[in-house]
Parts: sequence; structure tokens; C-alpha cells
Amino acid sequence: MGPCERGQRWWSIATVGVLLVQLSQAQTNPLQASCLPDRIQYGIAYPNYNDTTGKNPAASFISAPVQSFLRTVQPRPFPKDLIQEVYQDIPKITSDQAVIRKVLQYEIGFLVCAAIGVLYIVLMPIVGFFLACCRCCGNCGGNMYQEQTAAIQCRRRTLYWSLLVTTVIIFAGNICMYRSNQALRQSVEDGFQDVNHTLDNVGTFVNALPKQANGVLDESLKVIRVVTENIDAVGPQLGSAIQGRIREALDPTLESVRYMDEETKKVDRQVKDLNSMLKTLEDNMRDHQTSLDAVKSDLNAIVSKPECVRCSEINVELTLPDYKHNTSMSQFQSALDKVIEVNLTSVITEALTHVNSIPETVAVETRDVAEKTKRELELISDLSGQIDLSFLSSVDDMLNQASREIHKATPLVEKAEQIRWKVTIALCCVVLLVVVCNILGLVLGPVGLQHSEDPTKRSQTADCGGTFLMMSAGISFLFSWLFMIIVLVLFILGGNVYTVLCQPWSEGELLEFVDSLDLVSQLSFTTASGDQIKFNISGVYSDCQKNQPVWSTLHLDQVVDLETLLNISKYTSGIKEEFEKLDFSLSDFTLMTPTVKQELNKISAESVDFSAFRQQMSNISGLNLNSTADQLEQLANTQTNSQTKAELLAQADKIRQIQSSIEMTTFPLLQRMESTMIDLETTVNKLKGLVTEILKRVDATQTFLNTQTSQIVKTESKEFLNCQLSYIVAYMNWARTAITEKVGQCGPVANAVDSVETVVCSNLTESLNAFWFSLGWCLIFFIPSIILTIKLAKYYRRMKYSDVHE
Repeated sequence: MGPCERGQRWWSIATVGVLLVQLSQAQTNPLQASCLPDRIQYGIAYPNYNDTTGKNPAASFISAPVQSFLRTVQPRPFPKDLIQEVYQDIPKITSDQAVIRKVLQYEIGFLVCAAIGVLYIVLMPIVGFFLACCRCCGNCGGNMYQEQTAAIQCRRRTLYWSLLVTTVIIFAGNICMYRSNQALRQSVEDGFQDVNHTLDNVGTFVNALPKQANGVLDESLKVIRVVTENIDAVGPQLGSAIQGRIREALDPTLESVRYMDEETKKVDRQVKDLNSMLKTLEDNMRDHQTSLDAVKSDLNAIVSKPECVRCSEINVELTLPDYKHNTSMSQFQSALDKVIEVNLTSVITEALTHVNSIPETVAVETRDVAEKTKRELELISDLSGQIDLSFLSSVDDMLNQASREIHKATPLVEKAEQIRWKVTIALCCVVLLVVVCNILGLVLGPVGLQHSEDPTKRSQTADCGGTFLMMSAGISFLFSWLFMIIVLVLFILGGNVYTVLCQPWSEGELLEFVDSLDLVSQLSFTTASGDQIKFNISGVYSDCQKNQPVWSTLHLDQVVDLETLLNISKYTSGIKEEFEKLDFSLSDFTLMTPTVKQELNKISAESVDFSAFRQQMSNISGLNLNSTADQLEQLANTQTNSQTKAELLAQADKIRQIQSSIEMTTFPLLQRMESTMIDLETTVNKLKGLVTEILKRVDATQTFLNTQTSQIVKTESKEFLNCQLSYIVAYMNWARTAITEKVGQCGPVANAVDSVETVVCSNLTESLNAFWFSLGWCLIFFIPSIILTIKLAKYYRRMKYSDVHE
């Protein structure tokens, strides 16, 4: 591989490296790096709600049998048609026999149970009264005589265990009474707090809805701020983008020019070194020729003497090779000096100065457009407050009124609850008294009883046990019918609340029934513009259970024209128009003047005659004066005159000294000149190739700048505009999604409905039903308890008349 080929190879590698650097710079376009619409984080403020998921489980232990009993009593489905008929004609309901008949038919199960309860209420005091009268007359066990038979102990044990089991059942019912009473009290106490929390949650939701909606629109200020900052920095951003595109084409050319400038200076240094050595060589040759001329003059004087034998035959050549100055080198040096004089570094500096001034130029040219664009952005700031949800204030007023009414009724309800709790505790204590009397009778009777003892001689302990059993029967007769009245009233009330309200509510039938009634007009909203929003209650509840947004749940698209409000073209058309008016061009720039190109062309046109140099150096390097000295010595040896001989030998010695001086000074110089000339020839050939390539590249780059600069300005301006519009588009898309899918997620409304159901049904109604069910349970078992206590008491009481069984 020759020197020229190696030079071209390294030049290609350098060019590829420069292009790679430029491509890496192009990938980090400032405009592309700053255009990041996703970097703006938008957010929605979600309110904090009170926890209303609590449920009082105190009465849930007995809810299954109670609900099973009520479903048995009332197996009919939810009476939608009957309630609707009653609702439509409430004032005339008492005179409409057909409606009354339908109500009675629906309540047939409750009426049967009520009839049984009434029968219990009527018969229990009557039976007790007649039993008391009979016993006073000595009948119905009133005669204090007990016949002693073989099976008496077996009958006593049977009665004992039967009464014990009955007493345990009554005691279990009494425990259930107490627990359900406490659950009812806890439900009433927690109910006010739960209802208030529920109303607060709904109120918070209603108040947060317009704040969330307008908060989404207020997020537009972030877009305005970012886009305004970008518009203010249009010079650095757009200018840097244009600058980057131009430098993609310009930088490789400038790097080539810089490289050529370095090579030119390198050639200049080599040429100067060679000229310096040529000057030294010329001086050396002149000095040596002067010495030879002196020797030649002396020889001529010697050989002209008559005594010199055969001197006329010798022809001594003492002339050095003639050194001629190379005119091609001078011409090349002149062209090189002119290129250096034009200073290619200034060409690069001027080009970079022009390119670096582009951002400032763009900032000046786009100042008016930037100001008009910022005024157009003010349209987006007007979005705040555009969604009118003032009609929700009526809902807030209704909730506040309900909260005030609840607050007003709270003291009365709490006082009534205290009275109720004390009454029910008294009922529990009466039932417990019956249980205690049974337990005392069952304990004291067997303890004081002796099987072989005469009935008239039974111990006081056994007689006391029998008395407690009779007290249990008396208390049962005295209070059971009164308690049954309470059971009957609570059964009718709580049972119907469960079957007509709670059961269809939990199964979803109640809300569907409410939709079938003419209640929509009462629950619809009327907007400020007079539009009425109608909605389906069950549909709203179903959507809110899924935590759907209020936009789709309440059909707010009928009130707010969101597509018009968030129409992107309404806000971007003005900005587009302003940027379309943008028309500016960068100042014309000449990368390389014709003078510089002319001087560079001279370098490629000039050729240095290196062969003439080599021929002259070859002539000098072939110089050998020792042969002439040998001839003189041979001539001296033939002389008879000693003086002539000595003179000839002296001149031969001088010639040898001159040859030795040439070898010591001139020949090394010739070697250095040869090496320098080789490098110079390589560099000159390389430089000529560089000049040709760079001039082509400069012309191509200049054509690009002249024809494509205007298009680059338009393209990058459009890219900058699209970048700013992408921020607005991203915000509008987010705002549309947020308003229609995230704002006003109405899960708290469904939670509020569920909370009311929990308070009314799961807590209050369940506790109330558990209480009357437990009390009725105890009263039903009072009947076998009375029978068994009266029968068993005679086995423990002290008899007046004796009967001995053999």
C-alpha cells in the first residue's frame, strides 16, 4: 500500500467518525428532547369519606330462625301491585273494601299468628283464674292429699326432667331476650352516628362533584404554563432544532476544511524544511567549488612548468555538478502561501458564528408570533368554571335539612330508648324470675325429699321447693298474657317491616318497585338552564355499586356539552393560524468565497518536479574526487623533479580533503533531503486529493444551504407547533377521560344506601325481631312450664292427709 492510498484510507476513517458524531448529535435534537407531553402529571382530588361499613352482629345469631319463621308466616312475594294501588289512593283506602280485602289476604299469615296470640292473651288469664278458683275449692290439685302408688317415683322423675328441660329452654330464650335487647340499644345508639356519617358522605360527594369537575379544568393551567414557557423559549428550542439540522450537513464539511487546513500547514512546514536544506546544500556546493577552483589554479601553475614531465598529457576535471533552482517548487510554495494567507480557520470560524447565531435570529423573527400565541392560550384558561353543577345545591340543602331534623329528634329518641330499654329489662327480669323459681323448686324439692317419708311429714326444704314451683306457675299466669300483647304488637310491626321492606330491599325488588312509582319527577334535577335530568333509581344504585362516574350515572351529557367544551380545534385553530403566518428566512451565507476556491484550485493545479530534484541529488551523491587525486599521485610518481613531485602530491591531498568534506557535510544532507522529499511528495499528492474532494463537498453543502434552509425552517417550525399542540391534545384527552370516567365516582352513594339498609334492617329490625321472637319463645314454653310445675309441686309440698302404700 502506497503513501497516497494510506492517506486516503485515514481520511475516509476520519470522515466516517465525524459523520457518526453528527448523527449522535442529531438524535439528541433539543426540540425532540423537550417535547414530552406525558411529563405533565394531572390529578384529581378525591374526598375522604367516613367509614359506614360497620354492622352490629349482636342479634345476628338468631336472625336465621327468625327470618325462616317470618318467611313461613308470609310466603307471598313482594306485593308491588297492592302497594302501588294503596299509594295511588291513600285517602280512600279505609272505604275501599276491595283494597282492604287484598291487604287482609296478603297478611293472612300474620293474621293467623295474631289470632293465636289473641287466643293466648284471652285464655291465659281465664285459665289462670279458673285454676285458682278450683284449687281454692280443693280441686285441680288443690286437695292436699297424694295417693301413694308403686309408680309415684317414676312419674315424679318424668315430671322433674321434663320441667328441667322446659326451664332450660325458657332460660335460653331469656338469654336471647337480653342479647337482642342490648343489640337493639346498640343499634339505636350507633344508628344516629351511622346515619349522620351517611349524610355527611353523601354531602361530601355532592360538594366534591363540582370541585372535581372544575378541578379537572383547572389542570389546564399546567398546560398553559408549560406551553408558555416553550413559546418564550422559541428561540433556543426552535433555533436549536434548525441549527441542528443545518449542522448535520455543515459539520462534516467544516471538519474536512479543518483537516485540510492542518494538512496545508503540514505541507508548508515540509516545503520550508526542504527549501532550508536546499539553501544549505547550495552554500556547501558553492564553498566546495571555490576550494576546487583554488586547487585547479595551483595545478595549472604546476603543470605549466617546464620541469614537469608529461604534465601536458593530464586533464584534471575539478568542476562540481551544476545545481539549478527548481521553479516548480517555487510556484507551489507561492500557491501554498496564498492558501495559508486566506486562513481556512477563519472560514470555519465564520461558518460556526453564522450557525450559532440562528437561535437569536429565530427569537427575533418569532417575537410577534409568540406574543399572539400566548394570547390564544388564554382561551384554555377560560375553561375553569365552565361546567355548571349548581343544581346539586338542592341536594345539599335537602341533606342539610335531614341532618338538622335528625339532630333535633336525637334527644327525644334517646329518651324513648332509655324508657324502652328499662321496660325490656323488666320483662327479661320477670321471665328470669320464672326460671329462678323453677330452678329453686327443682333444687330444693329433691334435696329435702325422703322417698319413704310420709307426705304429711315432708321437710320444710321440700315444701319450700314445691312452693317455688307454684310461684313460677302463678307468675306465669299473671304476666304471660301481658307479655303476649307486647309480642303481638312487635311481631306485627317488625315482621311486616322485614317482609315488606328489608327482604325486598336486600333482593333488589324494592328499588325496582320505587322506579315503577311516580317518584321520578320528585327525584329528578332541574339545571340552571331549565333542563331536567331524569334517572332510574335502581339504575343509579346499580351503577354506583360499580363505582361508576356520575357523568354516565346521572346522564350529565344532557346538561354539559363536553365535546364542544373540549373541542381541540376551538383552542388550537388560532395558534395554528399564527404559526402559519410565520415567514422568516435565515440570512444568506457563503461557506467559501470564489477567491479561496481559486487559491485551493491552484494547489491542485501546481505540480512539483520531484524527479529533477532526485536527478540533481543523484549527480551530487555520485561525485568522487578521489579518482582525480589518484591521477595526480600517479603523475607525481613519474616526476624527476622532487619539488614538482611534492607540489603534485600536495594538490592531490587537498583534493582528497575536499572529497572528505563533501562526504561529511553534503552527503548526510542529501539523505535528509531524500527523506523529506518522500514525505513531501506523499503529503502533496494527498493534499491535492483533499482539495478536489473538499471543493466538491463545499459546493454540495453550499447548494444544500441555498436550497434547503428555507424548508428546514418550515419543517422545524411545524414540528415545534405540533409539539405545543400535543400538550394541549394530551390535556384535552385526559380531561375528557377524567370527567366521563373518574370524576364523581358514586360508590359513596351506593354505600350510603347500603348503610341505611344496614341501620334499618340489619341492626334495628333484626334486633327488634330477635327480641319478640325470644320473648314469644319463652311465653310458648310457659304453658308446659305451668302444667309441669303444678303437677310436680304436689310431689314436694307437705300434704295434710296421709296415704300409706304397702
